Amino acid sequence: MAERAEKVCERCGRTMQWRAKWARNWNEVKYCSDACRKQRLTAVDTALEDAIVQLLNARAHDASICPSEAARAVGGESWQSLMEPARKAARRLVAQEKVQITQAGKVVDPSRAKGPIRIRRFQ
Repeated sequence: MAERAEKVCERCGRTMQWRAKWARNWNEVKYCSDACRKQRLTAVDTALEDAIVQLLNARAHDASICPSEAARAVGGESWQSLMEPARKAARRLVAQEKVQITQAGKVVDPSRAKGPIRIRRFQ
């Protein structure tokens, strides 16, 4: 059943479940939807990942950050439009086991987290 293991979308970082329509090419599936496939990763996405890591490295080991801090670091005055991309960047970093996403101090599944989140180093 290793072939039916969960995967993480390369664009949005959400968990993908095996689907019968992907049976022929499950090993090649990289994106959860047509929207993610069309958008792909951009330089801004990479910059957000780097900003998250840099912000965490500048803080105490057990400190956390808000995705808005990474959005502000990358987007400057127009940071609001980068909030969802910052959350996606955090989800991708969770898949790489570099960070954890928390709510109310507890680690949550990044694919299902709704509302305000915090990002901390992987522990």
